[in-house]
Amino acid sequence: MGVSAIDGRTVRVCALYPDLMNIYADRGNLFVLQRRCAWRGVDFQLSGSGLGEPLDGGAHDIYYIGGGQDRDQRLCAEDLLAGKRDALHEAAARGAVVLGVCGGYQLLGESYALADERLQGVGLLDVRTVREPRPRLIGNVAIEVDLDGGRRVLAGFENHGGRTYLGAGATPLGRVLKGHGNDGRSGFEGARSGSVIGTYLHGPLLPKNTWFADWLIATALGVDVDALARLDDALERDAHNSARRAAGLAPA
Repeated sequence: MGVSAIDGRTVRVCALYPDLMNIYADRGNLFVLQRRCAWRGVDFQLSGSGLGEPLDGGAHDIYYIGGGQDRDQRLCAEDLLAGKRDALHEAAARGAVVLGVCGGYQLLGESYALADERLQGVGLLDVRTVREPRPRLIGNVAIEVDLDGGRRVLAGFENHGGRTYLGAGATPLGRVLKGHGNDGRSGFEGARSGSVIGTYLHGPLLPKNTWFADWLIATALGVDVDALARLDDALERDAHNSARRAAGLAPA
């Protein structure tokens, strides 16, 4: 038997502010990554970086930040600028995956304007978020994405008061099929720049879309998704189809 391209490999994940940025069970995304690595015999290392703690831009393959309340998001925004911004830019420059969900997505952008204050983001995504005097964007959502030349669906749940607007340097993560997306009007959801990805999809995201978890793992390892061993994903397909139906789409 030949040696697999992932034999003996390790996926190193750093969760930023896991105690603060973890609403809607966003920590479940980390569990999915860990289990799908373990089932394939890939080692998985998880570490965290909280307020006031250092962040090494060269030590991890995936950097993850979930969603949080406005108060906690303010604290994290200040801490990112004070001690983690340069490390995240270093990580992105070498091709590491940086994934932000909801509040994490907003913090990866240029800024987030709330009433009379403006939170500065780390500027990895050319997006700007504004809290406008309009209803929150809440509900089940499904988007069509094209990451490697093939169209797939991501399904989840969104709940955000901020409207996110993309600049010329950002590409939408996907096209809204059902739900609101970035601003409720553009028809786009999320943003992507290289291996940096932001999205509003909670639920959590990866248990409902394990194909995307595999894409993240493969990208972190620098291999094609086809290099990953196939898993028995009957339950995972059921979870994905349930999320699709909740958003108003037919099962896959």
